[in-house]
Amino acid sequence: MLLENKNAIVYGAGGHVGGEVARTFAAEGARVFLAGRTSAALNRIAERIRATGGVADTATVDVLDEDAVEAHADAVVRAAGSLDISFNAISLPQAGIQGTRLVDMTPEGFDLPMNTYPKANFLTARAAGRRMAGHGSGVILTITASPSRTAVPLMGGMAPAWAAIESLSRGLAAELGPQGVRVVCLNAAGMPETTQLTEVYGLHADAYGITRDEFAARMTGLTVRKRLPTVAEIAGVAAFVASDRSSAMTGAIADLTGGLIAD
Repeated sequence: MLLENKNAIVYGAGGHVGGEVARTFAAEGARVFLAGRTSAALNRIAERIRATGGVADTATVDVLDEDAVEAHADAVVRAAGSLDISFNAISLPQAGIQGTRLVDMTPEGFDLPMNTYPKANFLTARAAGRRMAGHGSGVILTITASPSRTAVPLMGGMAPAWAAIESLSRGLAAELGPQGVRVVCLNAAGMPETTQLTEVYGLHADAYGITRDEFAARMTGLTVRKRLPTVAEIAGVAAFVASDRSSAMTGAIADLTGGLIAD
């Protein structure tokens, strides 16, 4: 198994992406610590992991609360002996954030993703990096989306926030690399089975005056393989990148857009 004897925190583990990544990590042998805002959602994921023989712990953690993030990281190390993998998959409702031109946005609508995503990733990555550096190894994973690297309208503050996370990931990789810690950002196109993508595509479709299905078809057509990546595909790459088989990979933005971005 790719992640045998590894201990992983997944933030936002109650969501579609975080939950699938947590299940995949567990299936590959990791002990998974599920962190998020809603205990019921975390418990559902934990039950599914345990039902298949995996090991999962849960904790409600506000990723914007510095003390809470640090205390949880300490608790993980006390319980498991080390923190080997950190993955941040938090999300926000997108109404009022996407689907509006920048020149028509409120400052509050623009600020929300800018004040949430980079800060949350900084706090969780900082907590992980501190503990991993002392241990001499570890992998920090972040996730963004294709508008961080393309010119896409109606994204509000989301594209700048994702770009900030990618820059943060590169900086962390440069600083933590000498201590044996790798940092990789996964850049994904929309995953059609997630509720967030359904919401986002609806906002964009309304702005263009077309149906959600028509907008989804438009986005799918922009990919090289003419289909968007699935959550399972993203989770599979996350597990591989977190494993020792990817030990030479750090400071990278892994392109999981299906060719929507061609590197």
